[in-house]
Amino acid sequence: METTAAKKVLIICYSFSGQTSNLLAGLTNGLESAGITVIIERLRPVKPLRFPFGSVRATAVMMMMTFFRKRIPIAPLSDKCKGRYDLMILAGPTWSYHPSGPVLSLFDRDGSTLFADRTVIPLISCRGYWRMHWFGLRALLQKSGATVVNRIVFTHPSREPWRTIGVFLKLAGRCPERSKFLGKYYPRYGHEKKQLEEASRFGAMLGQALVEGKDLASLNFQTPLAIIRGGGSNQAG
Repeated sequence: METTAAKKVLIICYSFSGQTSNLLAGLTNGLESAGITVIIERLRPVKPLRFPFGSVRATAVMMMMTFFRKRIPIAPLSDKCKGRYDLMILAGPTWSYHPSGPVLSLFDRDGSTLFADRTVIPLISCRGYWRMHWFGLRALLQKSGATVVNRIVFTHPSREPWRTIGVFLKLAGRCPERSKFLGKYYPRYGHEKKQLEEASRFGAMLGQALVEGKDLASLNFQTPLAIIRGGGSNQAG
């Protein structure tokens, strides 16, 4: 009796503060619950980045450099990236309206060989403004020969201006969520538990669509729980 080979998904990711990794843990669980084989390739900066940056000045300098799309050199990819996959997911945080420095370095060095003729869905972890990141990332993928069929975006749940203030202070090494005043408006850093559960649901939905051969572009990942309305800026994890 013939058996159908399991669908395979390659996730290429970078997570600075752990927020992207948290989302991917849920997404991966959902994919695997649908019988998908998931392979993960983590981008590793040649010189590890410190989280948090440790001071207001260091945070401001880094945010300025990332606004101008500063590249962060990364170590070579493993051979597992050379395999054939039914889908690739490129996951990472937004840095000052753009893809992160490690992801930009990935495109500079490996974009045309890694993404050519691949089906790709980006996953973005963002404080608020994710559209410029999405437009830029989609353009880079298409220039590299990829087919971008959908997107998954998660924003931080706190409202503005508190999430901008809170994330900046967190990156600077402070604990705004413990402040008697700020804590009322910024109770936690990053994505909340319900969003991680939503990521798992997205993974199961995506996995089922792969198994059944459905059009991935028809899947709705733009839910109110994933994208919290209320404006924002965007240095996430």
